[in-house]
Amino acid sequence: MPAFNEHASLALKRTVIIAIFAAVAVVLSLIESIIPINMSVPGAKLGLANIMVLTCLYFLRARDAFMMVVLKTLLTAFIFGTFSSFLFSFMGALFSFVAMWFLLLIGRKRLSMIGISIIGGIAHNIGQLTAAALYFNTSKIFYYLPMLLIMGVLTGIAVGIAVRYLIPSLSKLSLFDGFLSETA
Repeated sequence: MPAFNEHASLALKRTVIIAIFAAVAVVLSLIESIIPINMSVPGAKLGLANIMVLTCLYFLRARDAFMMVVLKTLLTAFIFGTFSSFLFSFMGALFSFVAMWFLLLIGRKRLSMIGISIIGGIAHNIGQLTAAALYFNTSKIFYYLPMLLIMGVLTGIAVGIAVRYLIPSLSKLSLFDGFLSETA
């Protein structure tokens, strides 16, 4: 029975972490929506919610982080929007998630969180442009790609720096005991 209780406890902790991370990601999206920053590129955002996505990927399994991404995307879509905003957001989040997951999978010890975050930001923008190209049935939307790549690098740096400070702080909490060994 002790093994079952330990497994059930870890599963409950994992569920709690996913819910907390999704809630914080939604709050960061809300905060981002009221910050009066003009990025001068249509569709460009700070991507503060990606702080939680990358942190979740670091601590939990890929499927747990994916669940968090889906929850965050659905909740923000209900709050902000329309089907097209959900589609753009989900495609961006999916591309970003896959890119960051893959980089953590192959280079967790060799790659920096900032580098992984930059690739995540770029992948997010490519995912959003792909969704827009499909939605509007035109590839001309990719003319925004150079500007969005620059924005992806800049926001990726900011998100990566935040994650670099967040991970050591969260690692000290007992809630995260037992997770790093299973993701390594």
